Amino acid sequence: MVDLDRNGLEILGEAECWQLLEATRVGRLAVIAGSRPDVFPVNYVVDRGPGEPTIVFLTAPGTKLAGAVLTGVVAFEVDAADPLFHTGWSVVVHGTTQLLERTEDQMAAEELPLRPWGPSDKRDYVRIIPTEVTGRRILPAVAQPG
Repeated sequence: MVDLDRNGLEILGEAECWQLLEATRVGRLAVIAGSRPDVFPVNYVVDRGPGEPTIVFLTAPGTKLAGAVLTGVVAFEVDAADPLFHTGWSVVVHGTTQLLERTEDQMAAEELPLRPWGPSDKRDYVRIIPTEVTGRRILPAVAQPG
């Protein structure tokens, strides 16, 4: 049986949300930058080290890093869509952030399969510690009788 929300979207369980997060490499990081919200694409990895899974991304000094670390709270989203069949899914992670500053944390992060995609000098590892993980899927439309 499929659990549906009030809009008829399938509610994904947390385990499936983590599977989708692990299968994707680019997400959107939402932060408060100054007095307004902002969204940044980031490549990331799910870290299943000791304890609960977390999300780690690499960035450079700037608005994204400041917004993620100064407030300490973020939203992170990944999704996929099939415009031909009008299906898709979305996973949202709300959480707190941790700038990895200790040498042992940085060394552990460097072992993760995470490398910058762009040419900038990204040296700051940020960890998202989830407080809530939710997901929804748009189910394929059922053929309507003619």
